[in-house]
Amino acid sequence: MEKHHAHGQETHAGHNHSHAGHHSHGAVDTHNRAFLIATILNAGFVIVEFAYGVMANSTALIADAGHNLSDVLGLILAWGAALLSRKSPTRKYTYGLRGSSILASLGNAMLLLVACGAIAWEAVHRFSEPATVSGLTVSVVAGVGILINSVSAMLFVKGSKGDLNIRGAFMHMAADAAVSLGVVLAGIAIYYTGWHWIDPILSLIIVAVIMLGTWSLLRDSVELALNAVPGNVDRSAIESYLRKLAGVTDLHDLHIWGMSTTENALTVHLVLPEGYPGDNFMDEVVHTLKSQYAIHHSTIQIEQGHTHHECELT
Repeated sequence: MEKHHAHGQETHAGHNHSHAGHHSHGAVDTHNRAFLIATILNAGFVIVEFAYGVMANSTALIADAGHNLSDVLGLILAWGAALLSRKSPTRKYTYGLRGSSILASLGNAMLLLVACGAIAWEAVHRFSEPATVSGLTVSVVAGVGILINSVSAMLFVKGSKGDLNIRGAFMHMAADAAVSLGVVLAGIAIYYTGWHWIDPILSLIIVAVIMLGTWSLLRDSVELALNAVPGNVDRSAIESYLRKLAGVTDLHDLHIWGMSTTENALTVHLVLPEGYPGDNFMDEVVHTLKSQYAIHHSTIQIEQGHTHHECELT
């Protein structure tokens, strides 16, 4: 039996594969500035919006502050993931610290669920004991939110075209601008009609919006923590591709999991009766898995047919 391995960017033959898709230092510096500016702007606005929400007796402003806080945490998560992905592996952490982004997303989701519960409880309480809400204050503060979220979104426009992590940050900021617009309209309605019940209703709507996003974040985080196949990976398509490779008669021990919230890994045993097909074969397979199937790190073992060591988990 003959065994050969190819791992992500390097084979045991000793030559290196290109690190295609990695950002240049200029792009990384640009993204760092974008994350820094957006995080400072939004963190500052969360404090201001929460304070004015309390002063104006507006659960809608407080709920929107909670929504913006979720995006600050999301920005920090995305930023941290981008930074940690550049950390070199160590003898103990052989994949580096990429998995910390999964733990952060889990913590983020649980924190948001608790915050949503507190906001919803206060909003429901307002129906039985209505409070006077300053519609003008609500509109002005939320209007500032539209400006800050729009500026933040613009910081990520360029990077969002080729980086899923950056695109997520952009979409969060754009969605925040839309939510803030809703709060502005609610404040105007309260100011002209005096219908203070609009405030708790809008609060519950915002909570529902946050819950929808948070539930998917929690689900995806738990799945990644349990080493499930990531949502952006088509396992069936990958298996079909591998089985159709020249000389491959069978495969087993195909495992796919998320190393982080942005990187995926794969291990597989390919049965080739004719033996090791050469480094060019390995290079092509690794490149295709990365460019077409979102597999950033691949470990491939070549066998000639003896499979008594097959993994008992499959």
